[in-house]
Amino acid sequence: MTKIAYYPGCTLKDQALGFEETTIAVMKKLGVELAELSRWNCCGTVYSLSSDNLMLQTAPLRNLVRVKEDGYDAVVTLCSMCYNTLKRANDLVREEPEKLDKLNLFMNREEVDYTSDVKVYHLLEYMRDEIGFDAIKKAVKLPLEGMKLAAYYGCLLTRPETLGFDDVENPTSLDKLISAMGAEPVKYAYKTECCGSYETVSAPAAVAERTYSIVKSAASAGAQAILTSCPLCFYNLDSRQKLAKKSHGDLKEMPIMYITQPLAVAFGLDQEICRFERNQIKPDSLFEKLMSPSGEST
Repeated sequence: MTKIAYYPGCTLKDQALGFEETTIAVMKKLGVELAELSRWNCCGTVYSLSSDNLMLQTAPLRNLVRVKEDGYDAVVTLCSMCYNTLKRANDLVREEPEKLDKLNLFMNREEVDYTSDVKVYHLLEYMRDEIGFDAIKKAVKLPLEGMKLAAYYGCLLTRPETLGFDDVENPTSLDKLISAMGAEPVKYAYKTECCGSYETVSAPAAVAERTYSIVKSAASAGAQAILTSCPLCFYNLDSRQKLAKKSHGDLKEMPIMYITQPLAVAFGLDQEICRFERNQIKPDSLFEKLMSPSGEST
């Protein structure tokens, strides 16, 4: 069993439990143990564009220090926002070592100095590069045949271009994972469009318009559900559909899922770990042909 450090971030322990639990389970099936860091803090939520304000880089950098303290040289994170924040902070101190020196001086003397040598993986990137989609396909017990799923990458997996692990305009990693599950990846125009991000707090109507555009685009292409790896994108696409429908009566509600939830079903795992009851728009009916009423694989 391969072990790699795992940074969960805040939302995976609360609103996105289904994402965490399915990921841990499917990775174990693939021979990988996600070893949660013995201690960790919030990543900082968003990468600070004020790169000269080094105080704002301490949160993500401290988590990379924790990776080294636990004896690892690489870390996997599931949340797109956590990935983007950790990776960009890591790249900053690699490119500007004088800033790393200042940050090491500022942080607790009992902490080891960070040497910018931790590899930051997003889960999807790790699956593609270290496990391989062929191996994932071989682990599938209940292929999601006939299911049409739309991959939603959002902003943070491919932007900025120097950080992303896939093509900035036409990423394909999640589409290939969908194919490995036995489902059909749907091509549509909005897979890298912004969901509206934190504007959902101050301008929910504006975010609902974004939600409408993304969901409508996926539905027009024949998708039955949208997959994402960002808890904020999940919230905006899932919870804001009801508001979007008030302005757009033609919108047909579409389930939103984290990328490992349908994969867990395809692996024949207990559907309870998916936590579909937390979704505003329930995706259970998509799997009725694969699963018995008790949740056991048929």
